[in-house]
Amino acid sequence: MADTTYLDHAATTPMTAAARAAVTQAMGEWANPSSPHAPGRAARAALEAARARVATAYGWDGEVLFTSGASESLAIGIARTVRARRIVSAVEHDAALRAAGAAEVLPVDTLGRVDPGAIGDVQGALVAVQWCNSETGVIQPIAEIAAAVRAGGGTLLVDAAQMPASDALACHADLVALSAHKRGGPPGVGALLVRDLAVLHPSGGQERGYRAGTENLPGVLGYAAALAEPEPDHRELRALLDDAIRRSGGVVVAEGAERHAAIGSYRMPGVAAAAQLIRFDLDGFAVSAGSACASGSLKPSHVLRAMGWSEEATREVVRVSFGRVTTRDEVARFVATWRAVAKSVRRIAA
Repeated sequence: MADTTYLDHAATTPMTAAARAAVTQAMGEWANPSSPHAPGRAARAALEAARARVATAYGWDGEVLFTSGASESLAIGIARTVRARRIVSAVEHDAALRAAGAAEVLPVDTLGRVDPGAIGDVQGALVAVQWCNSETGVIQPIAEIAAAVRAGGGTLLVDAAQMPASDALACHADLVALSAHKRGGPPGVGALLVRDLAVLHPSGGQERGYRAGTENLPGVLGYAAALAEPEPDHRELRALLDDAIRRSGGVVVAEGAERHAAIGSYRMPGVAAAAQLIRFDLDGFAVSAGSACASGSLKPSHVLRAMGWSEEATREVVRVSFGRVTTRDEVARFVATWRAVAKSVRRIAA
């Protein structure tokens, strides 16, 4: 990847130096945290110390259950809830929709936002909302949604995989799905924050009896180390990209909504996303067509369709996302390539 400019950090982002060091050290001192001998007890102590660090990073005073990632956290939180009803927003990640099955659906407006005033009676329901949409970067008004869910008698699960560590969730959510590899930690590890374990059916095994399998201690330690490193502010970079795309005849998806500073989705009218990706890849840029879990599918984006986009328009959208190492020069070079691709299509059409 030496010659590739990586602009797909919402799919996964490189491990931080601290995370790599923590994983390497743990690999050299590995023991099963459930073993009663001295090495096992040392591994358990390290695991619990990391659990406390993750809780502190999110200001969380409830339980922290380590999982294989946000998808598993969503599966546990949604599929194993004791709540009789399941409600999901129309723009949830595919992993949440799979876990929810035939759930009730909360509609969104044309900018992809849930209207807290439309939540109403959710008595006895688990309501799942992705705080930051992984395709569009749209940030939901989570405080207002939480207040509406609480007033309606429901339980709120927040998918916060794309968001930086924040203690804001401690005030709002009942369950929180997290992923390490979106935050500079290793792949294959995540967490489910749980305010009250009574809302979940236990499964037996490890993690307080809510997840079976030997704990991934190296991954957990790497995750905790990554959370200690602050996220950069990408607002200037995304504003630069938004403006350049707009002035070049492109469409900024969900412009007008509050959006994650590191995630932007853009439509190039008349050019299929698949064709764009090929051209960008040939020119040395790694971007995607929406969420990594669905970008290989030929199906139109359910997120954009829920926002009122036509099927044709959804197939012309790509996502660009920044990470800790993204530079202004990289964004400027991507803009130049975007303009060249759009210009060549217009020339052919003429």
